[in-house]
Amino acid sequence: MLDVKDYGIEMWDETKIADFRRTLLSWYDREKRDLPWRRTQDPYAIWVSEIMLQQTQVVTVIPYYERFLEWFPTIQDLAQAPEEKLLKAWEGLGYYSRVRNMQTAAQQVMSDFQGQFPNTYSGISSLKGIGPYTAGAIASIAFNLPEPAVDGNVMRVMARLFEVNYDIGDPKNRKIFQAIMEIVIDPDRPGDFNQALMDLGTDIESAKNPRPDESPIRAFCAAYLHGTYDKYPIKEPKKKPRPVQLQAFVIRNHQGEFLLEKNTKGRLLGGFWSFPIMETDFLAQQLDLFSEENTPLEIKSQKQVFEQGYQLQPVWTDRLFKPVKHTFSHQKWTIELTEGLVEQTSLSNQHELAWVKEEDFPNYPLASPQKKMIQQYLDTH
Repeated sequence: MLDVKDYGIEMWDETKIADFRRTLLSWYDREKRDLPWRRTQDPYAIWVSEIMLQQTQVVTVIPYYERFLEWFPTIQDLAQAPEEKLLKAWEGLGYYSRVRNMQTAAQQVMSDFQGQFPNTYSGISSLKGIGPYTAGAIASIAFNLPEPAVDGNVMRVMARLFEVNYDIGDPKNRKIFQAIMEIVIDPDRPGDFNQALMDLGTDIESAKNPRPDESPIRAFCAAYLHGTYDKYPIKEPKKKPRPVQLQAFVIRNHQGEFLLEKNTKGRLLGGFWSFPIMETDFLAQQLDLFSEENTPLEIKSQKQVFEQGYQLQPVWTDRLFKPVKHTFSHQKWTIELTEGLVEQTSLSNQHELAWVKEEDFPNYPLASPQKKMIQQYLDTH
């Protein structure tokens, strides 16, 4: 096991560790948030909540969590769910690989664990999309196993408690915080201990505007006692998301229906429906415009590329729309809208396309950028 002393961390003695556990858990018993997933020991429900809570605030998650369990009350229901319904249940939460991995993991439970959620850390960790943090959370909360659940909140609290001089954003340093937690975790109430640190890290010990004077564990906190609180945790700034310019085509037929395209799997937002969209810098998409003799053909405008690719001849309008902006963790989209009207209703079979009435939009899984495009179009129309 990793020795934390090798990383300049002075660990407490057993008496102080026991005192810390009592102090933290007494505060949690008084102040813990009443959350729906804390009213159950069902590992499936706890798993759903933990996956949803990744990169998403609690207040946003609650209605999604309740609806998800209503639609898919058992692991078998999740394993057998149609993709459209699965994505609809997750619509708006983002990071859609999470729910795809959940379905794969549910299928693993059905095939490898006879439909019973595994009750060991190694079994839980073997499931698709479950990393060390989530495995620790499920193991400790659902099965009372003394497994740490080390996420950004916990690392932040530990960094301040022990003045850890290692970047919490560097994945290779996670083992340091894992080792600390393995020492201090309460063996009798590991789930409550982990959740107490989660609550503390999201509120009093938050990344922005923490309130150290209100912390129930301030008497144990080296950074608080030494006046170095502002230094911790150490974290290098994230890379800014790459700007991406896109063009979306808002195409309507004579019946007032909109053209929607289903994004292919493997692409960002795969499986979701949206207006046809392409990057403004679309030269790479035109490589097929070079002849076999390697003679470049005339580079076409975006509208021409659309007409050729979708086998439609819209009458383009001159209506102007405010650009739609949406930021992912790694990309920052700016989407320009172009409107076109067509008489024909036949569609190319080279894309998965559908004519959809405005009132039927809720029946299709639509990601946040598409919802913003629809709203911008309707506000301008």
